[in-house]
Amino acid sequence: MKKELPEILAPAGGKEQLKAAVRCGANAVYLGTGDFNARRNAENFSGGALFEAVKYCHSFGVKVYVALNTLVFDKECPALYKTVADIAKSGADAVIVQDFAAIKAVKDVCPSLHLHASTQMAVHNLEGALLLSSLGFSRVVLAREMSLEEIKAVAKNTSLETEVFVHGAHCMSVSGNCYISAMFGERSGNRGKCAQVCRLDWKSSCRNAALSLKDMSYLDSLGELKDAGVSSFKIEGRMKRPEYVAAAVESAKKALSGERYDKELLKSVFSRSGFTDGYLKGKRTADMFGFRQKEDVVAASPVLPSLAFLYKDEVPRFPLDASLSLKRGEESALSLSFEGHAKTVFGEMPQEPQKKPLEYEIAEKSIKKLGGTPFYLADFKFCNCDSLTMPMSALNALRRDGVNALIEEYTKRGVAVNDVSPQELPPHKSASHKMRARLEKFSHYSDCFSDFEYISLPVGEILKNKKGISDLAPKIIAELPELLYPGETDALRSQLLEIKALGIFDAAVGNLGTLYLARELGFTLHGGHRLNITNSLSLISYEKLGLSSATLSFEMSIDSINALSGSIPRGYISYGFLPLMLFRVCPQKGENGCGGCNGIQALKDRKNIDFTLLCRGRKYSCLLNSVPLYLGDKKSFDTDFEILYFTKETPRECAETVMRIKKKAPLPGAKTSGIYYRTLI
Repeated sequence: MKKELPEILAPAGGKEQLKAAVRCGANAVYLGTGDFNARRNAENFSGGALFEAVKYCHSFGVKVYVALNTLVFDKECPALYKTVADIAKSGADAVIVQDFAAIKAVKDVCPSLHLHASTQMAVHNLEGALLLSSLGFSRVVLAREMSLEEIKAVAKNTSLETEVFVHGAHCMSVSGNCYISAMFGERSGNRGKCAQVCRLDWKSSCRNAALSLKDMSYLDSLGELKDAGVSSFKIEGRMKRPEYVAAAVESAKKALSGERYDKELLKSVFSRSGFTDGYLKGKRTADMFGFRQKEDVVAASPVLPSLAFLYKDEVPRFPLDASLSLKRGEESALSLSFEGHAKTVFGEMPQEPQKKPLEYEIAEKSIKKLGGTPFYLADFKFCNCDSLTMPMSALNALRRDGVNALIEEYTKRGVAVNDVSPQELPPHKSASHKMRARLEKFSHYSDCFSDFEYISLPVGEILKNKKGISDLAPKIIAELPELLYPGETDALRSQLLEIKALGIFDAAVGNLGTLYLARELGFTLHGGHRLNITNSLSLISYEKLGLSSATLSFEMSIDSINALSGSIPRGYISYGFLPLMLFRVCPQKGENGCGGCNGIQALKDRKNIDFTLLCRGRKYSCLLNSVPLYLGDKKSFDTDFEILYFTKETPRECAETVMRIKKKAPLPGAKTSGIYYRTLI
């Protein structure tokens, strides 16, 4: 059963941001620890700092979700398990994960720890949520590119809590599908080191800053999101200042309660040419684009100091009942209680008064000194039948001891933590090494592919070429769309049933939703590179979910690939103009819409280099690298297959490339060996 929320979930990149979030009334915070979070450059909380942060938040009734949302390599898995153990011991309420290795670590180390699916898992349909539910997740952070109606279609039909970003930065790329930082700067956004290449000077024919979106702000729509069934309203910003956190939380609180908030103030604190709600409203237009201008920076300077008052002091949240008892021959006793929690502490022996006994008013004044704590005094009882007294210093110490003991009592979390490490398995040894091809168009196919194990084609291409494909059916893999939003599932299901009737029973899946759908329809499943598989635990987990083979992430090094264990056949992309980013708002689309576009356009980077933009049926588009990956003249990796990934090539170019690879010949012109021979930060 879903909890009665929604909550306001605030970012806490460091201690000051954490205080700002709690003091301004956030219901929950999310933060990072160690090296496995998507904001590794933030202050974050490691070791004792994490324990203190959780205790502090819990003392005010604020939940803590720890981001564990990066891709992991095999050599990092022991450290991952230790991090999960530390998180569980800290008493944190949940972990936010992307990698299936993190899921396995949580289930091994602390099965009772709640799992939240990061937006990096790219869940943008009901089928993805249903799969997560079957894996034991309690919450899904929905992809940021969804409209209100799409959010509602998921939130209303799943038992999972749903979390939605409502304010903060917008990534240009679809969640979990950006590889541009890794390719250009060896700093992977999927590993928490995004270099924000998209914020540089990219140009399309209709705009500069063609890969930079305005920050989102959905605060005016919180009521609609609540009615849609959203459980948590998330504010982006673990790299931002405490003033930003304070202003955003304060504004969200007011918006949720129906009060007016200062939009101009919020804009001044931080924005990129203002805000957008284009995705939420389903209006993916040119108005969504923006960048941080000099005017935006200047506007923040006079505003930030004035916001410090919002989080200057602790704001008491809980009514406290107190009872003080002084009896001759017994220690002084203070009993404190609130909301079913109670604690009694003992102090100095009361004394006979030299002048007058301790009076009710004086005692009450001391007990009321609860500043800096989560409490305010609601009721005070004082028993001093023997007319005794005690020093004020002793009474103050008794109050402090009592409050600390009460906080300790209700913040402690008793969880079982297993002392385990990831199982060490021998590296996978391939029986043979085969060739596969992914083709954008059926027209790319020729006899040069006749000895390939499989040929992957988009679903639409298969259905356009039913007659020509009939003879190839046993070796055809139907490539499902990279994106599948609510409202598109029924059409795709019909298409897949039609494909099965052609004798094609294999499907390539790149997200959890299409995996769920294709498995439901009985297809043999092949995992695509967009599943972001980078370690053995993920390979084994996906095999249990039904994959018969998996294409590894091209953010892996050759050493990491060769070290992988598990039995599932695995492969890598050895040729292709690699997809760098996936867009649901078109950087090329001008004021005249899509008129005149043939589905292939170009973007220019700041060095005036052309990058191809491929349109997928006016639903989304993909940015390809400017030069192809080519490993045809290098020794094959220790995998079961490699994939030639054809996109914008002509049929002749496809055939020539295959011939070169078969001859181990070099490729003329500019090319790249990708990240395989480099090391990602």
